[in-house]
Amino acid sequence: MARVLNFGPGPSMLPESVLKRMQAELLDYHGCGWSIVEASHRGTEVQALMRDLRAAVRDLLAIPDNYDILFCQGGGRLQFAMVPMNLLGASPVASYLVTGTWSKTAAKEAMRFAKTQLAFSGNGTRLPVDEEIDIVEGAAYCYYCDNETIHGLEFPTIPEPDLKGAPLVADMSSNFMSRPIDVERFGLFWAAAQNNLGIAGLTVVVIRRDLLGLASSDVPTLMNYGVYSRTSSIPNTPPVFQLYAAKLMAEWIEKEGGVALMNERAKARSALIYEVIDSLGDFYLTRTEARARSRMNVAFRLRTESLTQDFIKAAEDAGLYNLAGHRSVGGLRASMYNAMPLEGAERLASFMRGFADKHARSN
Repeated sequence: MARVLNFGPGPSMLPESVLKRMQAELLDYHGCGWSIVEASHRGTEVQALMRDLRAAVRDLLAIPDNYDILFCQGGGRLQFAMVPMNLLGASPVASYLVTGTWSKTAAKEAMRFAKTQLAFSGNGTRLPVDEEIDIVEGAAYCYYCDNETIHGLEFPTIPEPDLKGAPLVADMSSNFMSRPIDVERFGLFWAAAQNNLGIAGLTVVVIRRDLLGLASSDVPTLMNYGVYSRTSSIPNTPPVFQLYAAKLMAEWIEKEGGVALMNERAKARSALIYEVIDSLGDFYLTRTEARARSRMNVAFRLRTESLTQDFIKAAEDAGLYNLAGHRSVGGLRASMYNAMPLEGAERLASFMRGFADKHARSN
């Protein structure tokens, strides 16, 4: 069966070369005689794998030595709890920028542990300018989501509000490893791996070392960043296959040209789709303000919404899959992460033009 173009929002498609390498190495990992999924996490193979992955992440993002890189199990929803549980030792108050579903969900989870202040509250169509962000004095941290997958919102640059001394914390799950970042602007950022760096079940946490140790004694062992740091991310059996997949993806990103090239590709892919939406405004629309348009997730709608299911079915017939919008907002969404080739965006753009032309003529 021929592979299709998968525009799913996560887990996302992987490069075919990475999948083939997984397939080739599955029975015998680097000549050791067993599979990586059978290898002991205390053995030399897994220890080397984790060292190499940590080194690759540090190199690709130019992460300074005063930041630790942790590999945690679970996904984004676990981090919604781990962030406040680990940072509230500095203050019982945390500030959140709510720009869409995932930052709103994170803020709601933080309410279990902190007095949560909304430094900005949006409606999923726009991002704040720095002057609109009002962070409470004495906050333990200021949290935002760098890319809201459901609404197709992405901060074009790191926000620069008056932090009043609070470290900046970011959820980068859906745009991690897709562009260079100024790491030293952050106290902590984290990313579930299944969009740009592998498969579900692994989360990478990058934390400034002076923020370790703020968790109270009540924080469970496997929810404590300090424990992950002290044990080199092996407080228990780690998700070995997920780590292996992330290592292969990190090597692929480096071989392709690094995160700067990933950024250029992402801008080129998304520009093709936004150009169709803008040029066929009588047929397609997006509710995302221009400066906030995501490079990763293009959320859009048909002006004649009754045609949405016809669009999805016709797209699948053309080999373009998983274009339905999130169930909470409907519409359509094209998610184009690191592994999506430019050809995928070109084919989708061509299909969108053809679909619009066909239905314009039929009306």
